[in-house]
Amino acid sequence: MFEEGTAIVHPLQGAGIIEAIEEHSVLNESHKYYVIRLSTGSMKIMVPVELTEKIGLRKITEKDEFERVITILKGEEEKTMINWKSPYAENLLKMKEGSIYKVAEVACNLSLRSKEKTLSIEEKRLFENACNAISTEMAYVYKMKIAEADTMVRRTLKEGRTQISFKEVPK
Repeated sequence: MFEEGTAIVHPLQGAGIIEAIEEHSVLNESHKYYVIRLSTGSMKIMVPVELTEKIGLRKITEKDEFERVITILKGEEEKTMINWKSPYAENLLKMKEGSIYKVAEVACNLSLRSKEKTLSIEEKRLFENACNAISTEMAYVYKMKIAEADTMVRRTLKEGRTQISFKEVPK
């Protein structure tokens, strides 16, 4: 169970902070909920504590683990092959897993695909969601503004296997 003040990631909503743990009655049953303020905007969501694992709620990635995300974004890591007949479904499943590494794979795959052909509306939305999820988490990890993190993520995806490194990010 997470505590109030913990920085977490919701697989489809991005990073946020647990502001409270509240108990609410639904259909005469009492349930505990995490009240999470998302980092983008002033939106709050409530997540049932008992569904934490099923939803994929997790703590923010540690700095030393985030370097692998950068490697994936650059396209330097071996990726699982996507069935291009149903890429949206496969990428959506990866997003729902909640792993920052899978989210980075989705962003990288869709970025590469966009260089070959125009993405569908759903794919564009998924690409934006993946970039936002990475950017919001990066902002927490490196204590930077989301806009700065977003610029770095998109630059990395655009330039690929160049010498971009997040070691330039403040420690």
